[in-house]
Amino acid sequence: MHLKYIGSLFLAILFSASISLGQETKPKVIDEIVAKVDDNIILLSDIEYMYLDMASRGAIGGPNPRCQVLQTLITSKMLLAIAEVDSVEVMDVEVDMQLERRMQYFIAQSGGSVDALEEYYGKSLEAIRDEMRDDMHDQMVAQRMKDQISSDVSITPKEVKKFYDRIPRDSLPYFSEEVEVSQIVKIAKIGKSQKQDVERKLFDIKRQIEAGADFGELAAKNSMDPGSAKTGGELPGWYKRGELAPEYEAVCFQMQVGEISDPVESDFGFHIIQLLERRGNEFRSRHILIIPSSSDLDIGQAEHELDSIRNLILDSTIVFEKAAKDFSDDKLSAPSGGFFLDNSGAKSISVDQLDPTVFFMLDTMQVGSISKPMSFRMQDGKEAVRIIYYKSRLAPHQADLAIDWQKIQQAALNEKKSKAEQQWVIDSVDRVYIYIDDQFKHCDILGK
Repeated sequence: MHLKYIGSLFLAILFSASISLGQETKPKVIDEIVAKVDDNIILLSDIEYMYLDMASRGAIGGPNPRCQVLQTLITSKMLLAIAEVDSVEVMDVEVDMQLERRMQYFIAQSGGSVDALEEYYGKSLEAIRDEMRDDMHDQMVAQRMKDQISSDVSITPKEVKKFYDRIPRDSLPYFSEEVEVSQIVKIAKIGKSQKQDVERKLFDIKRQIEAGADFGELAAKNSMDPGSAKTGGELPGWYKRGELAPEYEAVCFQMQVGEISDPVESDFGFHIIQLLERRGNEFRSRHILIIPSSSDLDIGQAEHELDSIRNLILDSTIVFEKAAKDFSDDKLSAPSGGFFLDNSGAKSISVDQLDPTVFFMLDTMQVGSISKPMSFRMQDGKEAVRIIYYKSRLAPHQADLAIDWQKIQQAALNEKKSKAEQQWVIDSVDRVYIYIDDQFKHCDILGK
């Protein structure tokens, strides 16, 4: 059995990136099934698409790069097939939440315009979402299976040093300029009068429903949740505690079946909610969502809050990292003290991984300084304001164990996990049926 295409080089471990969902359509080739793992098929276009993507990122090499791609795809399909047998699942709500985050990111990248995104892909938002959903589900299942395979893998300082020492010094990667940058974010909230306008609109919709109007029709007409509006406002499936916005859940567990709530504010906007069913700790519901427009948001209030926090930091009343943990609205960076982290979780991040807006802000700042509040748009499209702390800068340098311990530790751990996954493939190959077309027999994948 030959697994030479599974291994990863040090550079690949440090700088690998997964294929992004929602990229342009696959290359037009005469399609055919070239491999199967149980009921999971691999098309020739799948290989060409992944080959072009990896080649564009410099993530592929060797004498038979398409064999490397096919190996990767077969391993992925093995993960899916055995996950089904072992009952490794990803809940629909998890897929929907991840998909919605991805869609909001794409919309934000399109200037916040759904129309621009639809024009780029030449299809409706719902068609884009539907096309992405199965891929998202499969990726999440495969990742969960990989996580299970390597869940017990850990690494000691001695192993990290051994990993580093066996790399020839002339093969050590060269890191570009790195910085430590932290942020405190305040999401712009709706102004008082605008909030009252939104609530009045939702109260009016509630009165129409109570007077006999159809909830589903009003949801289709008024709701700004593109996923549920087309289903009459109904969220798919049953939900448990912790799976939806806490404000939404709290109302659902307080209502009687059939009851319609007063307006409820969450991070997503303002809802009226109808409880459809409840069984124990689970419920089904539908809602109508109104999302305030940018003109409704009080940017000035967010700036004022950040100015006050900034003054406390400058007066040494509180340190920046503590303030970020206590006050920042950015759930991704707040736990780390507001720091932007690289792929290994290190606080020193290459400048080319920074958001371009942050990168250009640093050009106007001195190391150790804190910026004044600046408005920006978050990846999910929300309008927000932030202050930036430029903590440190590290000049370009070759990887060094003392300076780059966290990055090298993560690379060593990734290699160890990769070996565990390789062994899993060897041990699991007889648990699935694998077919490979004759045109790829020369790849000698998994001995097939």
